[in-house]
Amino acid sequence: MRESMSMKIAVIDYGMGNLRSVTHALEHVAPEAEIQLSCDPAVIAAADKVVFPGQGAMRECMRELLARDLRPAVLAAASKPFLGICVGAQLLFELSEEGGNTPALGLFPGQVRRFEAERMVAADGSRLKVPHMGWNEVWQTRPHPLWQGIADGSRFYFVHSYYMDTPDAALPVGRSDYPFSFTVAVARANIFATQFHPEKSHAAGLQLLKNFVAWDGTDQPAQ
Repeated sequence: MRESMSMKIAVIDYGMGNLRSVTHALEHVAPEAEIQLSCDPAVIAAADKVVFPGQGAMRECMRELLARDLRPAVLAAASKPFLGICVGAQLLFELSEEGGNTPALGLFPGQVRRFEAERMVAADGSRLKVPHMGWNEVWQTRPHPLWQGIADGSRFYFVHSYYMDTPDAALPVGRSDYPFSFTVAVARANIFATQFHPEKSHAAGLQLLKNFVAWDGTDQPAQ
């Protein structure tokens, strides 16, 4: 895997997400690549790789995506190396409980569920807050090229009230505990998506982004 001098990486701008932080983090790990923050479907289509960030409420994110006529561009971009972040990961599923069962893009089977109040109890009996906010360990449930150089159990930064729930046992590649185990990273073929924010996760997050820049889109780590 190597970074091409002429590589173009598009960060999809639909008005929702930590766009500048994502863009700056990519510029840091890939100074020779062309990082394009854009809402132009033509720019997204011409990119070698695509990052799909998201932040805020699912209903508003989906509404903005549709209002800007970006749904076809996102679906088409999912055929190349593709990184979903936070709500950008949740949008890849079929449905979210947020906003009264909001339909999403349906690339992956499953739903996005709210942390259930009755389950938010720590081992000492104290109540846990929602949203799940701050640093938490991520445990790698299967090998993947984007985990290269990242120790199992590394801490990443989270801000979310909903989590990804899929019936497809092959999709999850990472999990965390809060207080129960839930999926925080999924992957299939050329798509990798995380509930956590790699752009806010210091060394481990930058390593994941660096791995994405070098990634050829295959789902198996190099031997």
